[in-house]
Amino acid sequence: MKNFSMRDGAFRRVFALLLLAMTVMAAGCSSIRFSYNQGDTLLYWWMNSYVDFEGQQADVAKRDIKAVFQWHRKTELRDYAALLGTFKRQLAGNPTQADLLGDYREIRVRADRLGQRAVPELTTLAMSITPDQITHMERKFKDKNDEYRRKFMDGSVDKRQRARFKKSMEQMELWFGNFSSEQEATLRRASDLRPLDNNLWLEERQYRQRRVLAVLQEIQQKKLNREQTSARVAGLMRELSARMDSPERKGFYDASIDHTTKFIMTAIRIATPQQKAHAQERIQGWIGDLEALAAGK
Repeated sequence: MKNFSMRDGAFRRVFALLLLAMTVMAAGCSSIRFSYNQGDTLLYWWMNSYVDFEGQQADVAKRDIKAVFQWHRKTELRDYAALLGTFKRQLAGNPTQADLLGDYREIRVRADRLGQRAVPELTTLAMSITPDQITHMERKFKDKNDEYRRKFMDGSVDKRQRARFKKSMEQMELWFGNFSSEQEATLRRASDLRPLDNNLWLEERQYRQRRVLAVLQEIQQKKLNREQTSARVAGLMRELSARMDSPERKGFYDASIDHTTKFIMTAIRIATPQQKAHAQERIQGWIGDLEALAAGK
C-alpha cells in the first residue's frame, strides 16, 4: 500500500481532496473499506511519530481517536458517498473547471467540520503535552522539512518538475488506469505549466508548524485550563483554514488551485472512453465502500 501523502502542495490539496483523503488512508489499496478500518491505528502511529506518547497518553489518544472515527463513520461517510456520486455524474459528462472548483469548496467545508469536531480530543492531547514532547515535535518537523527539500527542492528545474509529475501521475493512474506515452507527454506539458512553487509550500509548512508549536508552548507554559486550551485549539484550526483566504496568501493559493484544476481537466479531456469507464468503476467501488462503512461493515 502506498501512503497517501503527496508533496506537490497544490495537487495534493485539490486532487487529494477530490479523493476524500480523510477516508483514504492508503491510496494504493483498491478498497477504502480496508484502509478505513485500519485508519484509527494508522492515525495513532502517525501522531505518535510526532508526539512520542508517554504512559497514559497512549491509552487516552487511542480512546479519543476511536471516538472521532466512530462519529466520522456514523455522520460523515454517507455524505462523502453522495459527494463522490456527484463527481461520478460530472465525469460521465463534460465537467468544467468550475465544477472541480465547486467540488473542492464542498470538501473544504467537510474538512473544516471534521477539524472542529476533533477539538475536544485535541484539547485533551494539547493539555498533556510536555516540554520534551514539544522539542521532539520540533525535531520531527525539521526532519520532514529536510526530507521535503531533498525530494522536491534540490537539483535542476527539470528534476523537480519530474518529481512533481511522478507524484501527480500516481494519483491520475489511481483514477484512470495506465496512460499511453502520448497521453503522458501531454500531461507532462500541462504539469510543467504549473509554477514550481515548492519553496512557497515549504514556507507554508513551516508557518503552520511554528503556529502549532507556539500554541502548545503557550498552553504548557501558562498552564491554561480546559476552556482556555479549547479556545486556543479551535482558534488555531480556524486560523489555518482561513489562511487560504488571507490577503497575504490568497493569491498564491488561488493560483495554485487554478493551475491544478486545469491540469486535472487536461487528464479528463484526453482520457479514452475505456479510461473514463475505469474511473467510473473506481468511483462506484469507493461509493460502495463508504456506504458499507457507514452501515458498520
